[in-house]
Amino acid sequence: MIKVTIDDVEIEVAPGTTILNAARQAGGDLVPPAMCYYSKLPGTGGKCRTCLVEVAAGSTADPRPMPKLVASCSTTVMDGMIVKNKTSERVQTNRGGVVEFLLVNHPLDCPICDQAGECELQDYTFAEGRADSRYREPKRFNPVEDFGGDVLYVPNRCILCTRCVRFMSDVAQDPVLNVSERGDRAFIGKAEGHDLTNPWAGNVVDLCPVGALLSKDFLNRARAWELDRAPTVCTGCSQGCNAVAETRDNVVVRLKPRANDQVNQYYMCEVGRQGYREFNRRDRIDQPLVRRGNALAIASWDDAVASAARALAGRRLVVLASANLSNEALFLVERTIEAAGGFAVFRLERGDEAALPGAPDLALRSERAANATAARLLGFTETDGIENILREGDALLIVGDDLHGVGAADLDGAASIVYLGTALPAAVEARVAVVLPITNVLEEEGTMTNLRGRVQRFLQAKAAPGVARPTWYVLADLLTEVGGNGRFYLPAEVFAALASTHASFRGLDYEALGLRGLPLVEQAAATTAATTTATSRTIITITVCWFATGNSSFFGWFFTEQTK
Repeated sequence: MIKVTIDDVEIEVAPGTTILNAARQAGGDLVPPAMCYYSKLPGTGGKCRTCLVEVAAGSTADPRPMPKLVASCSTTVMDGMIVKNKTSERVQTNRGGVVEFLLVNHPLDCPICDQAGECELQDYTFAEGRADSRYREPKRFNPVEDFGGDVLYVPNRCILCTRCVRFMSDVAQDPVLNVSERGDRAFIGKAEGHDLTNPWAGNVVDLCPVGALLSKDFLNRARAWELDRAPTVCTGCSQGCNAVAETRDNVVVRLKPRANDQVNQYYMCEVGRQGYREFNRRDRIDQPLVRRGNALAIASWDDAVASAARALAGRRLVVLASANLSNEALFLVERTIEAAGGFAVFRLERGDEAALPGAPDLALRSERAANATAARLLGFTETDGIENILREGDALLIVGDDLHGVGAADLDGAASIVYLGTALPAAVEARVAVVLPITNVLEEEGTMTNLRGRVQRFLQAKAAPGVARPTWYVLADLLTEVGGNGRFYLPAEVFAALASTHASFRGLDYEALGLRGLPLVEQAAATTAATTTATSRTIITITVCWFATGNSSFFGWFFTEQTK
């Protein structure tokens, strides 16, 4: 380890560390601003000059100061180096000049820019910029360009950080973007005859530090400060990418990637991003329904759950469960089968796999479901069609499956049908005995297990419609009615029962999962125990409450995060 002093604070870092990353290890005011540099993106840095610092002493061996300000993102620290950031008047003066250069052609359109409120240039201008500009010449103007896919390019806002170029070239390995022209006429160009149709191209919008690259889907839909955010897990495929669900007025407006080096690094595919629409369906079931004669009638929860138990009693139970259910819900399905007798199956939608070449082990997986791994671990059988499984007189319990591709005739073998779901499929509408409304993944809390056996938590992002309840909660009530032990009141309690009864989950603690997850026992054992660098773990302490007001109920929480 070597020692470097930044603004009179001594820091120990590994050899080869840049001044910028050394400052980031310490945090606070020691960290210079940086707009073009991105730690996980090769080849970035050294272009915007916002991270300039003064080196007052080069090293213990050579204490002479460096004559010019240096870019901290590309300058390696030396033992005994003394760096001035906030304490240098030269640095502050020059950063003001850098801001002027960045704003030479940049329009002052923050009030109408989608990036306002989360724009790095906006923050930098307020922190380091001048009250006015000495540039009086006319600004350059280039029209907005459609880059294809979901991406718009606004060249007048571009600061040529080249993050987008580097991502497409080095990470996506689809070099369709480039820097065209030179000097103040330069802009981001697109290869002739090509568009940003790559399934990972949407990440360039996240990487852009200003409002130069925008999502067409999100354009003018909300301001950053109007959004509520909650950590979740993408259900688009079995990769289980960590994501942030952003809502406005209880409507999901977008999904963005959440950093996790063990799963998806900083990226997310287009299938996952555009999947948010499924969580805003308007044909939701929001009340329990029980068949009275030839029609479904609204019933109380107690009546509906009791009716569901009666409909399933005395028959062979077949459960069709969604592979997007949480670990907790799948576990309670297993418990229900043990109490009532029968077996469980699940269906999988499959598609083409699309890897992100520059990110090891990251891809849009062919299995288009988030929790197929847990379903298999809990003994569920994958099936292509439910019609081949049902026998005359069976009781069919459907949990979370939307019955896409299933017709009413495929369910003829079932003597009684109980449906737990978010929207009522046409295939069961005429025959279902009981309908129990459940929440989708953004309306509840729980865990999922990805294809590599990493167990990850997700939190509630929006309120459920009507009196819909979390899937695990409904299944716990149903389990009690069929004669099992369903006395669970929190998802943490269900997970604890799962971890105590299944060897693969043994040793895992709900709170210790944090927001980045932990591997199953098999995966943890396969990981090399000895490492040369210290690792950190994040502990999330969460207080969960279930609120009930009138006819509505929802979960809420308060959480704190501690890294060790």
